[in-house]
Amino acid sequence: MQTIKALLTDRRLQLRTLGALMLIVGLAFTVIGPVEVYCFTLFAEGGRFHYPGYGFGSVMFANIAIQIAGYYTIAALGLILGMGHLRLRRWIRPVMITFLWAWLIVGLPLVLIALLIFIQSKDPTLLRFLILLPFAALIYPVLPILLIRFYNRGDVVEALGEGGPFADRLESTPLTVRILVVTLAFSILALHGRLLFRGIFPAFGVILVDLPGYTATAAAILVLLILTWGVSNRYRWAWWGSLTAFLALTLSSAITLPRYTYPRLLDLIALPPLEAEALAHVPLQNPLMTLITMIPLLAVIAVILAARRFFVKE
Repeated sequence: MQTIKALLTDRRLQLRTLGALMLIVGLAFTVIGPVEVYCFTLFAEGGRFHYPGYGFGSVMFANIAIQIAGYYTIAALGLILGMGHLRLRRWIRPVMITFLWAWLIVGLPLVLIALLIFIQSKDPTLLRFLILLPFAALIYPVLPILLIRFYNRGDVVEALGEGGPFADRLESTPLTVRILVVTLAFSILALHGRLLFRGIFPAFGVILVDLPGYTATAAAILVLLILTWGVSNRYRWAWWGSLTAFLALTLSSAITLPRYTYPRLLDLIALPPLEAEALAHVPLQNPLMTLITMIPLLAVIAVILAARRFFVKE
């Protein structure tokens, strides 16, 4: 009983409990990441799940590769943030608040895509789908909002230790600027995902694939890397560059995607016949496909506009 009471009232204990959970998750995914590599052998030629066409460019190959990258990312974040919480480092507060707000910005289309994939792959009954919805709502947006309120509490700030140079710089950097840095970094990671699908890139009315698509994606990644560095230092040119880049990406998607039907996109990325047949039934037709693409782009533009007044350096 005393332990439960302390957990409900002691902010240091709550922070360390969160840290312990993050550390457990980080350690778990440190193991899961390397083990997931084994899945490549299951689908490769001679594997029990192999099918014609599996390999680089297929959905399953991309799915495994993206999952492995995601597992390693979760492992790294879990270990770093977990140790920071356990040691009550002051920098965890601005970092967590930044990540949570960034998730509120980019999470909606990801949750929608996950739900669509679940519907297609599991063919759930109405009851199973209704049971799933509360868990989806907890991930987005209930839990992030509750955690943001927790980290903004005055007694949580008091429970954390003295800030060092890193914490001081984070706390002196406006929240919208920090969110913009994280969303730019996430955009860079998202662009890498396209490289696994023939470098598919919407370019003002036409979908680029293969070498033109890879080149355009590589150029976009380079531009965003430079802008991320500039935004982190609050240079005005980086603000204008970010606004221009995301207006261009948004306009390009708005012009291009409505011209392509979902089946035509599947033909462009040349999936194996088995995958193409399975994905043909995914409920991702226009305008839903365009909407899912546009939501995060428009959200990032909103963050860029909100952060404008904080960019004072030339």
